[in-house]
Amino acid sequence: MSSMADRNPMSRKGFDKLKADLEHLETVEMPRITEKVAAAREEGDLKENAEYHGARESQGMIQAKINAIKSKLSRAYIIDPASIDQSTVGFFATITVEDLDLDEEETYTLVGNGEEDFMNNKILIDSPMAQSLLGHKVGDVVEIQAPKGAYELKILKIVYDFD
Repeated sequence: MSSMADRNPMSRKGFDKLKADLEHLETVEMPRITEKVAAAREEGDLKENAEYHGARESQGMIQAKINAIKSKLSRAYIIDPASIDQSTVGFFATITVEDLDLDEEETYTLVGNGEEDFMNNKILIDSPMAQSLLGHKVGDVVEIQAPKGAYELKILKIVYDFD
């Protein structure tokens, strides 16, 4: 029996993206690298065959990615947008906050595995900042614990877009 902490919240879109990534790794990348390993093995002495060792290392890294994605998918549960209280910060929320120390506004979207994109401020729902903001409403000031010390964010706006 898995605990709630072992579960992995995702949107349908994030789940489908991870499944597609897994399929690509298993049906395209792994067969391609397996062929490289076989071809390099045919070159002869494996002790001094840099191509063989490089291909084996790549094969191991691809297998590690496959295992990580399978683990995420096995713990996944799809969040139903209809079950979300849209008056508070929750999964799928796009929130605009003001950093009270820096007097700057930032906008973040809380997403599940497979949808994170730090360059576009899409942060994981289980990140420390997202966890601190969950359940709060517009106007709330939330203290966020960070490695360099705590800081405060004021929630200015909460928007839900399920497309």
